[in-house]
Amino acid sequence: MRKKIWITPLLGLSMLFGACEKGLEYKTYGDLNSVVATPEGLLASINAIYRGMAGGDDWQGGWGSGTYGWRTQAMMTTDEGICAWGGDWVRMHNLNFTPDFGWVTHNYGRYLPYISRIAIVLNDIENAVIDQALKDRYIAELKALRAHYAQLLYFNYGPLTIITDATIAADPAAPPVPRPSAAEMVKQIEQDWKDAAAVLPSRFTGDNYGRFSKAAALTGLMKLYMQEKRWEEAVTVGQEIKTLGYSLDENYEDLFSMASKGGASNEMILAVVSTATGGDAYTNMWLAHALPTDYRDPSGVELTAWDGYKMRWYSYDKFDQNDRRLRVLLEEYPTGRDGDGNIIYKNARTAGHIGAVPVKFAPDPSRTSSQNSAVDNPVYRYADVLLMLAESINEANGGPNQEAYSAINDVRERAGLDPLPENLNKTQFLEKIQDERLFELWGEGWRRDDLIRWGLFIQRAIDDGASNVNETRVLFPLPRTAVNESNNVIKQNEGYQ
Repeated sequence: MRKKIWITPLLGLSMLFGACEKGLEYKTYGDLNSVVATPEGLLASINAIYRGMAGGDDWQGGWGSGTYGWRTQAMMTTDEGICAWGGDWVRMHNLNFTPDFGWVTHNYGRYLPYISRIAIVLNDIENAVIDQALKDRYIAELKALRAHYAQLLYFNYGPLTIITDATIAADPAAPPVPRPSAAEMVKQIEQDWKDAAAVLPSRFTGDNYGRFSKAAALTGLMKLYMQEKRWEEAVTVGQEIKTLGYSLDENYEDLFSMASKGGASNEMILAVVSTATGGDAYTNMWLAHALPTDYRDPSGVELTAWDGYKMRWYSYDKFDQNDRRLRVLLEEYPTGRDGDGNIIYKNARTAGHIGAVPVKFAPDPSRTSSQNSAVDNPVYRYADVLLMLAESINEANGGPNQEAYSAINDVRERAGLDPLPENLNKTQFLEKIQDERLFELWGEGWRRDDLIRWGLFIQRAIDDGASNVNETRVLFPLPRTAVNESNNVIKQNEGYQ
């Protein structure tokens, strides 16, 4: 992901000589299309599509920490989080969506163009004369990216047309087409995941760390099968991922610190590689969004603090107080030191804060920026796979077996918790999974999908006092402009007309 190719000079030369006065002798300095068809040019095109993982031109979108970030929206529409800033954040928490509420409609327009662009680049690669193994890898990466973006859209908006024809994708005047059935979209996503997994290596390291691997493609496929309640297939995929050499890291906190940088973690299946110096896209701003303004880190690192994101107290109170994961979810937080150098702590609950402080990510020790951190943003982790496998086995078998217990207990053991009792029925075991996924994965982007899969998404909002909420809110609305500009060929989601 860190490899770059600069084609701007060629573009500049093209404009320069295109603007010369008549009578000057024309001299060609190369065809831009010939550059794009090289391995370096194709890699640059693929890297541009990877930008969607960080939201493209959005401020902290994608897997970032901003308003449009997938994990931010998953947190703020569930029992994971609430935002102290009020305003439209209350609308998010109460599922008060409309086709004109840009916070939830934005990603529809952001990611469909990425999917169309992938069709064009796939066509470029197919026609390029390059090493066949490299060609196969590039195609597989693009199919994984297309599956990932399409799946995010499907889970959030329902079935949408995936453009796979490069000619149509490149035609801005192409007529709109009706939305496909859910089965049609799932079939395309599933095939892309399978095609990618069949070619890609189990993992990428070094300069290629952060790219889609076989394990990442299979993790995405497993999530698709679970949302579609295809439990036996999810179990099979989860068991395959277990053979690829991943394992839980010893220390939970290290996953969200510089200790996991560059593939050092054996648990991280896919992460968005962050930097403290590359602008606001590929950077980690979680702490800036979450820390109270009077927070003072004991390390002495200066940190920006906007006092926004919190975890509701009722969710925090579900944790066992001996759970080591509470080291990054704070009821008491440091505000400085006394005259003897002892850390001073403030109790957020008694001070009237609306929730616990969700630290999650460690400060960047480089001190390059108080706001931008180089700690990577995780997308897929092996702990997530283990918990998904435990849930899928429970559903497929009508109750847990020893493999399911082992999967969840491995995660609990790292957290310092006792194994689950081995006399749980299907419902009781699922309830333990539901809590464990909160404890392990909060703030990582999966709680919304989880609650929808369990049929608990709407009830959570009702329990928190939301009114006029019904099952139509499990999907976000499409932007009103998308429907209107298609002359109603593209139909709005139910409940938003």
